[in-house]
Amino acid sequence: MVSMRSGRFPRWRGPAAVAVGALPALAFPAPALWWFSYVALVPWMLLLRSAPTGRRAALEGWLGGAGFIVAVHHWLLPSLHVFLVPVAALLGVLWIPFALLVRELLGGRPAAGRAGAALVLVPAGWLLSELARSWQGLGGPWGLLGASQWQVPPALRLASVGGVWLVSLLVVAVNCALVLLITVPGARVPAVAGMTGCAVLTGVVWLWVPRPEVSGVLRVAVVQPGVVAEGADGTSGPERRFATGERLTRTLAGQPVDLVVWGESSVGEDLAARPDLARRLASLSAEVGAPLLVNVDARGSDGPGIRKSAVLVGAAGPTGDRYDKMRLVPFGEYVPARSLLGWATSVGKAAGEDRVPGTTPVVMNLPARPDGRPGIRLGPLVCFESAFPDMSRHLTRRGADLIVAQSATSTFQHSWAPAQHASLAALRAAEDGRPVVHATLTGISAVRGPSGERIGADMPTSASTAAVYEVPLARGTTLYVRYGDWPVAAALAALAAYCAVAGVRTLRRPAPEPSPPPARTARG
Repeated sequence: MVSMRSGRFPRWRGPAAVAVGALPALAFPAPALWWFSYVALVPWMLLLRSAPTGRRAALEGWLGGAGFIVAVHHWLLPSLHVFLVPVAALLGVLWIPFALLVRELLGGRPAAGRAGAALVLVPAGWLLSELARSWQGLGGPWGLLGASQWQVPPALRLASVGGVWLVSLLVVAVNCALVLLITVPGARVPAVAGMTGCAVLTGVVWLWVPRPEVSGVLRVAVVQPGVVAEGADGTSGPERRFATGERLTRTLAGQPVDLVVWGESSVGEDLAARPDLARRLASLSAEVGAPLLVNVDARGSDGPGIRKSAVLVGAAGPTGDRYDKMRLVPFGEYVPARSLLGWATSVGKAAGEDRVPGTTPVVMNLPARPDGRPGIRLGPLVCFESAFPDMSRHLTRRGADLIVAQSATSTFQHSWAPAQHASLAALRAAEDGRPVVHATLTGISAVRGPSGERIGADMPTSASTAAVYEVPLARGTTLYVRYGDWPVAAALAALAAYCAVAGVRTLRRPAPEPSPPPARTARG
């Protein structure tokens, strides 16, 4: 019990908030307990609704949010070390509105009207935190709750309507309804109605929303070199990685292939400065009969700084199609406010030099295929960028038939990171109705069809191989591509309306009557 007289709270509540806030991480790869996400928030919400004061609820929302960030991103410890803790503390603040809404709308014994409002506003409050931390400067949209449903076909169909945001809203709404069922017997009707509504919406979308219409097949080869160390003969890691990619690509000769994809940082020298490497790539393209999409991680000869660039190479050399990575990984590829936070490089593997970001997305044109089939337009993304729904959507709107994400997670080889990253391909494919090829240096490489379905076998982190995938192409436009992040706009509108109503009620509330002066007594 809380001692209201002393103003002190049980000491266990703070650590409990951190622990229950971390629970949803189990729904993501590698555990991938997708079903757990529908109950994972219940313990946290039960704690928040019992908070004695709004200040206490805010504190426990902050601590729970920090616990969630650490749990989902624990694999960053080799890079950030102790710096992950202040980062989590900063981002944990974003869950304070969610916590206050839980206490206000679910605390005590809410009437049916307040319980119904909670089913809308509490998920909206959660989405507010996801939206805020999706800004690149705060780490980007990694670990969005809806992304835990990457292997659930009905959830992927929902993503085609409202993106990962709609899936997050429904997952939180189910958690909210369970809290009402557990704690408020009088609110069982709106709770059951809310859960039924979520099920009906999912069923309607599954039955009535059109599936992508398959329009052909593209044979795409993914080359995954695996972990490559520096050679005993003095050759560098990048040189040996290039040679391994070269060797694996040659095994594709004689097979019908339309495109060969290498992973992020697969070429360690600028091709304009190293024409010998450009010639070797051109020779490979001619040998396998298909263009190569490689990724150059080098200081360019045409400008200052290091860039990560997707470069298309044909039999005659680089085609001129090039995309420079636009959204860089905080601390991994640049240090925000380096003059202030540059010390992070001394305690972890933060970037010693800031990469130079690109300025515009690019859609590349593949040449017409030998059998007369028209060329395909591909939209490249580099690593971290596949976490951003807006980037693949923009490429699709610009006419991309195929999304290719080139990645490298070798720093986090034996962690949850490779599986988490590969899972994002299913979300992006379902959202945009376009196949996604996720090609990495060291695994997990994966290919997903235009509904987010698995195409072929994923390449595990132990593999060093090249494989050809028959990737189904699709035509048409999903509702998400057409209308964008409308669930976010709806959630923000609901929160704004709630704040406006609460403000009006506060203004209309009569001021408290002044207390009468103390009565005088004979002794007074």
